[in-house]
Amino acid sequence: MAEQHLYQTGIIGNCAFIAHVNKNTDISWLCWPRFDSPFVFGSLLDKNKGGEFSILPQGEYNSTQYYIENTNVLRTEITAEDGKYRITDFAPRFRLHERYFKPLMFIRKIEPLEGNPRVTIKCQPVYDYGKGRMTASRGSNHIDYSGCEENIRLSTNVSLTYILDEKAFVLNDTKYLIMTYGQNLEAPIVSTAENFLRETIGYWRLWIKHSTIAGFYQPLVIRSALVLKIHQYEDTGAIIAASTTSLPESPGSTRNWDYRYCWLRDSHYVLTSLNHIGHFEEMEKYFNYLSDISHNEDERYQPLYGIAGEREIIETTLDHLEGYKGEQPIRIGNQAYEHIQNDIYGQVLTSMLPLYTDHRFVFSERSDSVKWIESVLSKIERTIDEKDAGIWEFRNIANVHCYSNLFQWAGAQAALKMAKTIGNQDFEERAQVLIDKASAHIEACYDPERKVYTNAVGSPYLDASTLQLIMMNYLDPASDRAKDHLIALEKELKTEDGLFYRYLHADDFGKPKTTFLICAFWYVEALACVGRVDEAIKEFENIIKYCNHLLLFSEDVDAKTGSQWGNFPQAYSHVGLMNAAHRIAVKLDRPIFL
Repeated sequence: MAEQHLYQTGIIGNCAFIAHVNKNTDISWLCWPRFDSPFVFGSLLDKNKGGEFSILPQGEYNSTQYYIENTNVLRTEITAEDGKYRITDFAPRFRLHERYFKPLMFIRKIEPLEGNPRVTIKCQPVYDYGKGRMTASRGSNHIDYSGCEENIRLSTNVSLTYILDEKAFVLNDTKYLIMTYGQNLEAPIVSTAENFLRETIGYWRLWIKHSTIAGFYQPLVIRSALVLKIHQYEDTGAIIAASTTSLPESPGSTRNWDYRYCWLRDSHYVLTSLNHIGHFEEMEKYFNYLSDISHNEDERYQPLYGIAGEREIIETTLDHLEGYKGEQPIRIGNQAYEHIQNDIYGQVLTSMLPLYTDHRFVFSERSDSVKWIESVLSKIERTIDEKDAGIWEFRNIANVHCYSNLFQWAGAQAALKMAKTIGNQDFEERAQVLIDKASAHIEACYDPERKVYTNAVGSPYLDASTLQLIMMNYLDPASDRAKDHLIALEKELKTEDGLFYRYLHADDFGKPKTTFLICAFWYVEALACVGRVDEAIKEFENIIKYCNHLLLFSEDVDAKTGSQWGNFPQAYSHVGLMNAAHRIAVKLDRPIFL
């Protein structure tokens, strides 16, 4: 069972931004105006320089936190000696004027529940990653904060003096705090906040009602789906890996990465999981993002891009910040954009395959299909025989990786199906050549003595990513080769509690110390694939214990303590949960709720 050293935050968002709300009521992470902008609130990385936006009582208190059911609207209830109150935090999102209304605005509703609680509101936004605190100036019913690119405004029916002086006051009726970036709220505070809250709750509940979610651990799948949805930057269609940066993979590891960008690999997995529950809007938006990238004449894809398709994501460190639990370095940007990672071409093709094979889509709407498929096929042809950094983004190690060739194989299979859909014989022939080449590289990774596929050609090391040989049907799940491969991997990489290491050999930073959560979910999927369904259910039930109080999962878990590490919440982990639950539900012949 996971220990209590968990990330004590929930997230709210509206596909324009994501904010983290701590159980202590503080907005501990918020980057504006984009996912990858400097933080306005960042106490997650520095308690002093990260600013603060809290609503706290006098003295000791207890805190509980929960989402309004089937929404991304978060509630925090505070119980103190003099009373109890509730904070409802949300980012407005709903249909308005035939489009989505998703402003750079978040709203905090504060309601007294019992007694006469005295609260203090502290609002101290910062700029340039905490290098300076913004300057507050009083308006008529608002406070303006200046210092960053745009003005930030806090509109409220709370006494401005109490906020500016950080003076405690009795909460005897409902109060509202509406913070906006680059715009002024001219509408009434109370009715606007209540209307936006009602519409936002309605939007999220309708989105879930329009999902096809199996009955197997349905509440966890619903929460994961809601998490993944707000990780898409709807303006461009980009999907980010996580909303945070520099939360370490393990203490002292220096594996502190900035995940606020769009990895083509991660996006493939996110779209797959959303497709399983019947959501395709995200895929079509992502296709537009991919098309923009693909039309550039680059010879290869980068592993990741900025959320507006930026190609240079230069990695630097912020030495003035303390870091999460004092862990350094704090990185912004990500050097992995320079890496050679050749699995991504296959993931681009497999991500978009439903647009050509699912008859709910009109593929003729994609008038540039020939140019786009040609572009990706050419990229695979140029890269299929070269070494790369692999899925785990080794910085100084290159190999012919089994996983990379698996997705080149899968991508070529997808291209073959697309070519048949659009009737292009040349593409069909080129795709078949690539299928055969990729298969040859994969088979070169097979160790007949141990009956297992290693991580790379000529390497003795095992890697959890090769579980995907079974899940992607490269290996027939009913075959002895698939079953033997799974047994060899679980023998070496699985912990007693069903967690899974990515690998155990040393990389650029030494040997990994924590398990990677998506690998454990891949293991569950592989178990289900080979028919070990009862074991898959048992392992799934073991893994889901490692969430926080809101069913949110981090990237990594310490196998000894059960504590959460890595960026949070991690899209990868929630994808893993959704796909594993879907795989089990199908195997149980319960793909819909019964």
